[in-house]
Amino acid sequence: MRDQISKYTHKLISDRSALAGGIAFAAQDDTLITGGNADLALLAEEIISGLNCLGLVFARPSLPFADLLVRRAPAGEHSIVPRDTETRTFLHDIPFLRSFELGDDPARRIAQLLGNRKGVIVEGIGIVASGAVTIEQAYINYSSVFHSTFVKYLQDVLNEGFLLPGEEDLFSSFRSEWLRHLSAEGLVFRTGPLTLPEEIIREVETVGRYTVERGLVDSFFGNISARAGDMIYISQTAASLDELAGCIDPVPMDNSTTTGITASSELLAHRRIYEESGAAVILHGHPKFAVVMSMLCEEKDCPIRDCWKDCPKVRFLGDTPVVAGEIGAGGLAKRVPPVIGGPGKAVVYGHGVFTIGRKGFEEAFRALVEVENWCRDEYFRLLA
Repeated sequence: MRDQISKYTHKLISDRSALAGGIAFAAQDDTLITGGNADLALLAEEIISGLNCLGLVFARPSLPFADLLVRRAPAGEHSIVPRDTETRTFLHDIPFLRSFELGDDPARRIAQLLGNRKGVIVEGIGIVASGAVTIEQAYINYSSVFHSTFVKYLQDVLNEGFLLPGEEDLFSSFRSEWLRHLSAEGLVFRTGPLTLPEEIIREVETVGRYTVERGLVDSFFGNISARAGDMIYISQTAASLDELAGCIDPVPMDNSTTTGITASSELLAHRRIYEESGAAVILHGHPKFAVVMSMLCEEKDCPIRDCWKDCPKVRFLGDTPVVAGEIGAGGLAKRVPPVIGGPGKAVVYGHGVFTIGRKGFEEAFRALVEVENWCRDEYFRLLA
């Protein structure tokens, strides 16, 4: 259990979602185990004792966006409702506690909220997230809250501007110090076409790790696949892209076996993209600026309310098409394949980016980087 605490502490630091020295875990094993920042660990221990879960993470995020969203929220509101896919699918909303609401027993107040949600923002302290049966789940839920608050805050600033004293300076620090230049430089890709199962699996594992290391996917979200003849090699559902060894399923194109039962929930979308585009590989990530920009629409007085699934239009971010569609076997599998073949890339509303390579992964990876860089540049152009 302590190895798991160490592993996910390192992940929170390496993906830059939490501050080193500001992370604590608590876990129920034969005995209660805690680790990390002493003050947060003590609070985590008190919280988990009031919950029916195995793991808990309490960490100070590396960015002030969660706290800023709380401070920007109208009086009387007690939750944030981002419109990205992670929130809609996994979190539903993100409750928060203002600092003056903690009272004499903050652990009890936090535990009450965590009993109904996977993550909670505690103003001035951090983000706390639970895992029902594993520490990994706590890490995943923390990562989802961090991603969703990042996206929500950038959306709100673009739509409403800066509202709080010192807010613009904090944002400037984020832009100059936290953001890193995105590129594919220094990465080595196998030259396609990829044909042998062993080399396909090794390349999928490698490129999955690249996608995480370059910050193009949050938590375990995202998927990757390669096609060789009548077989698709695809990452398993809920598999971390930087830990794909043993988590890649060979699935026949005709779905003639049950091997796809553990495959990514986007298997149907991948299969249809291969059928319609002739691609050799597919990469799907959740780069944050692309998610933000995908939800920016200039349509006025539109009767559609559930834009993420019901919008019939194909919009564009530069030369990249943007479509709506439910994840899994929903509209995404119908709307992405017809638009991705030409440009080799497509964005799904509030969800992420799909890219393809016609021989190998270098083309797909560079396209993913280019889409995110374009969206980042366009965001700051609009904000200016």
